[in-house]
Amino acid sequence: MPREDGDPVRPGGQEGSGEVSGTPRLRETGDPLHRGTAAPGGSRTNMMAEGGVPGPALGDRDVSAGGAPQRARQSEEALMSELSELVQKVVKSSSWWERHGVDISILACSFLLLPAGFLCLRSAQAIPFLAGVLTLGVVHHTLTVKGSHLASHNALTESKSWGKVWAVFFIELCSAFTVEQATYNHVKIHHGYTNVIGLGDSSTWKLPFLNRYVYMFIAPLAVPILTPLVALDLLRNVEWKAALRTLCCMFLGFYCHYWLLLHVSGFQSPWSALLCMLLTRSLLAHPYIHVNIFQHIGLPMFAADRKPKRIHLMSLGVLNLPRNALLDWSFGHSLISCHVEHHLFPSLSDNMCLKIKPVVSQYLQQKKLPYNEDTYSSRLWLFLQRYEELMVHAPPITELVGIQ
Repeated sequence: MPREDGDPVRPGGQEGSGEVSGTPRLRETGDPLHRGTAAPGGSRTNMMAEGGVPGPALGDRDVSAGGAPQRARQSEEALMSELSELVQKVVKSSSWWERHGVDISILACSFLLLPAGFLCLRSAQAIPFLAGVLTLGVVHHTLTVKGSHLASHNALTESKSWGKVWAVFFIELCSAFTVEQATYNHVKIHHGYTNVIGLGDSSTWKLPFLNRYVYMFIAPLAVPILTPLVALDLLRNVEWKAALRTLCCMFLGFYCHYWLLLHVSGFQSPWSALLCMLLTRSLLAHPYIHVNIFQHIGLPMFAADRKPKRIHLMSLGVLNLPRNALLDWSFGHSLISCHVEHHLFPSLSDNMCLKIKPVVSQYLQQKKLPYNEDTYSSRLWLFLQRYEELMVHAPPITELVGIQ
């Protein structure tokens, strides 16, 4: 099946990452809604109004009575091309510091905070000890979520060689996952087929045998345990050299964390060190799970043969959350307040997604295209109310007729 239109914006004419051998899928988000109205739960959505976009058909093939699919495709491609040119101007006028330096500095600062975190855990007093847990928890999620996400898109550097090095470091050593599977399933599948049933529909995030409260508030605590177990299961789908490399990196990452807790933080028993590892690695697991489902599930879903072109697919099926200092630092802007921008231009760094946000939001609104935004609390309440519909039952396919 051909991939959706690629990411056109990259300094020096480079394309986004993701040249990985085909394997089964895993990872990230997307899901249901009804027809082309506003997103449920009161999210603020600017939908297409009459006279917004020339041509009635949005899909890859004609879905309107007597429509002109070729004309519609040209119109949609022109929209994406025009937006890409606007974004390219911003990228070209940006310095290296804006394109990569800001995010690299955040990751570097996280590394520099590691000694303080481990030393705080030596204290017998509650406040310094909790400060150490908080520090290591935030650092862990910054490296494993923000670092791994940027590395999977080769957004940390414009060098493909260094991009592969950083991908192995952040995804395998820090996150205990295999690069090939993570990159393929996130970049190729989720980004290529966002909210497409059977491909990028986020079904791997659903655990229908759990009730809403267990899934939303208890199950996230198991993420540090489930992640390496899932990774080990997926190793049978990669070459033996990649599997061996992943196993070595996973072991080294876990052992270094464990060794530092014993010899620097002063834990007296292996079980206390392992419990502290679980605590720090699950500190932000709740927002991690929530963010992944909030920003796609509950939005329009499409059949593979009747999906819109790229600009409509991403504007309809992606939602932005508000700015949040802790999550912006730990997860990155592209996963929080600039998720729409990230899905349209996935090879850009977090800081660049934030910089192009005014350009993208203004353009989509001018063209009467959706620009979905909602608050964290609103989405949480929505999922608690409609958990069965959104997370248990199969999502309805959005009809393209009438979304104009």
